[in-house]
Amino acid sequence: MCNLTLCVLLFLTCSCLSLASCPAQCWCEATVVKCVNQNLRSIPQPLPENITELNVSGNDIWNLDNESFPRPLEHLTHLYASGSQVEQLDSMVFKNLPSLRLLDLSNNRISQFSVEAFPEDNKIDILNLSKSLYNHSYIGVFADLFKHSLTKVSHLDLSNNDLVLLPEGIFTSLSDLTVLDLRNNSLVTIRNDTFWNLALQMLDLRDNALKVLHNVTLEKLSSIPDLQVSLAGNPWRCDCNIEDMLIWLERHQVVVDRLNLTCAGPAELKNVPLLHLEQSQLSCWSNAGDALNRALEPSYVFLGMVLALIGVIFLLVLYLNRKGIKRWMYNIRDACRDHMEGYHYRYEISTDPRLANLSLNSDV
Repeated sequence: MCNLTLCVLLFLTCSCLSLASCPAQCWCEATVVKCVNQNLRSIPQPLPENITELNVSGNDIWNLDNESFPRPLEHLTHLYASGSQVEQLDSMVFKNLPSLRLLDLSNNRISQFSVEAFPEDNKIDILNLSKSLYNHSYIGVFADLFKHSLTKVSHLDLSNNDLVLLPEGIFTSLSDLTVLDLRNNSLVTIRNDTFWNLALQMLDLRDNALKVLHNVTLEKLSSIPDLQVSLAGNPWRCDCNIEDMLIWLERHQVVVDRLNLTCAGPAELKNVPLLHLEQSQLSCWSNAGDALNRALEPSYVFLGMVLALIGVIFLLVLYLNRKGIKRWMYNIRDACRDHMEGYHYRYEISTDPRLANLSLNSDV
């Protein structure tokens, strides 16, 4: 009975301490602190020392700096700052969060992310950067971060960032990377050295702008054991350049949604599943170019006829107005002759002193 009473007292004491240290505009339960959609402009203070999870999503915290976490929080493992208008993360902003494993910075507008934001011995394992870039040109900010500070990341989400090209070797240092989400970007090609990590298990490339995967990329993907790739929603161009990829799809089970891959062009093959294509249906660009030229030949002929008609009309107008044009030319000639005679007379007077004196006497 005494032990039970002691436990209840301890529980109430801990609860009171927890509530007493709960920041304003936040909701606290045990070691979890939630300050969601409170129009906060900075991380609320003070935070409980025993906090394990902090959620400040939906606020207006544009800058995370050294004052965001001024004292060590040894037990904080999960930090959510999604949709908080974050634009800048300063050097050593997370130095007092040695146990941080999950960081959610999705739905922000990041343009500056210091490569020294994390301590060297950080334990970041899950990183959500979905729709977090100010624009796709800032991908270099993340590339430097991956190379120097986040070598232990295993789950990385870069979806919805409108990425067109991935910098060379962007994932080279992520030796523990197992899940990579690149959905809903605008990737037009995949570099040969992009996915070299043998630990990769899940790669999501759905809803990008890929038209074909080349042989080197296909070989790299098939060399990674236990890898599952998603490729649906890309505008595959079904011509002779995709033939090797079709053979690869039939031989390997790497692509988990291969039955959902369809052609985006040419028009006669639109929405046809890739695995239903036959080699005879795959025309080459050169043949398509010849067909296009043949289709445009009537247009060139019509354009020539129009230009010829315009030329005939122009000549006809000149012929009908030949008298007026001739009179106009005579008038211009006479006007030019009068001007030239005046210039010649003035020149003779200025060069002959006698004519100059005669001109003065006549003026008098």
